[in-house]
Amino acid sequence: MRPPASALLTDLYELTMLQAYFDEGMQDTAVFELFVRVLPPQRNFLVAAGLEQALDYLENLHFTADELAWLAGTGRFRPSFVDGLRDFRFTGDVHAMREGTVFFANEPVLRIEAPIGQAQFVESRLINLVNYSTLIASKAARCVLAAPGRLLVDFGLRRAHGAEAGLLAARASYLAGFAGSATVLAGQQFGIPVFGTMAHSYIEAHALETEAFERFAASQPDNVTLLIDTYDTEAAAARVVRLAPTLRRQGVKLVSVRLDSGDLTAHSRRVRAILDAGGLGDVRIFASGNLDEQRITRLLAAGAPIDGFGIGTHLTTSADAPALDSAYKLEVYAGEARRKRSEGKATWPGAKQVHRWLGADGRLARDRVALLAEAGAGAGGEALLQPVMRAGRRLAPAEPLAALRSHAAAELARLPEPLRALEPVAADAAYAVEISAGLRELAARLDQLAH
Repeated sequence: MRPPASALLTDLYELTMLQAYFDEGMQDTAVFELFVRVLPPQRNFLVAAGLEQALDYLENLHFTADELAWLAGTGRFRPSFVDGLRDFRFTGDVHAMREGTVFFANEPVLRIEAPIGQAQFVESRLINLVNYSTLIASKAARCVLAAPGRLLVDFGLRRAHGAEAGLLAARASYLAGFAGSATVLAGQQFGIPVFGTMAHSYIEAHALETEAFERFAASQPDNVTLLIDTYDTEAAAARVVRLAPTLRRQGVKLVSVRLDSGDLTAHSRRVRAILDAGGLGDVRIFASGNLDEQRITRLLAAGAPIDGFGIGTHLTTSADAPALDSAYKLEVYAGEARRKRSEGKATWPGAKQVHRWLGADGRLARDRVALLAEAGAGAGGEALLQPVMRAGRRLAPAEPLAALRSHAAAELARLPEPLRALEPVAADAAYAVEISAGLRELAARLDQLAH
């Protein structure tokens, strides 16, 4: 999906700094890195997502004539600066973690190297794109871990915070392992499988529940899911059993019934018994209604015979952890390492790489954040930041979403058991992210120079 084209979708201070750099003639190369300072208390890991949208933004960034006219009309900016924006483009290099990669606090997921005005200006939109998709992919990954082998579908468009959020949530959740989305545009834009049933209003619009079932099945004969909790859930399940022979003769494929309210454990057990007794053992039970990974875990632990789940509000708002402490910070300017020393927000200076080692069991064992120039710091490890853009142009076509989805699945399979749990791990079980000796020495040297 191509993000909104407007270069004005940014914070004002990106433009005021851009003019200040212009006024001062500052155009040396800067290195910025995007990372998460700390994991939310409810997360043991994060899943990188949103790189495709970030690269699309960088590759297409420009100011239109209307946008430049508006900027000039504000009176905030000098005419010479506004005129110079006519040729503004991103011409830098980008290194990034592959989408679907598991990562942790203080690990750069994106490194930008470009003239400082360009590198600074893209901050707000890059955080906006990478932060949200990562947030949702990480939430979706927890649902996948909670419901192995179950069908998971994104139902969250209507509760998402805006149209773009709903669409990006469909992509991020699919990347993380969901089977698809109810959002139709996600099918058209990303090739994601789309799923849908019916609303209670459809049932209510008919005089009889059985009539609603039969007519909907006639309209959608190839893949029918019937919503059975509008009135009396078990009575509706019995109606489905009585209707099934007629549907079968008409060539209708009854795939599942959907439960959306009440005690899902009790209802699913009773409905399963009714369906099985009526010869519909192959008809699955699909559940929805304010679900999240915690509730799914409780349902499955209680033995609820539910085959799939539609997850909406709690997914697209990441309700238990609705924000990430994402940051995009200057690490190098004009060849000199830079370090922010603000209390509680200090950064590790210099252009960096994240190296990863696996244990003998093939699971993640440890990571190390080190300077690019630090000899031997990543020996034997996997370098997670790879080149994806040079001189403002992608180095390869966009990676197929199916490949990213497979990568995410492999990443989740490599998680150590403690990190797979929904509960926060104890401090002594947290994943080890080392800060290299060279990086610590550089930070200390810069601190001394600041005194």
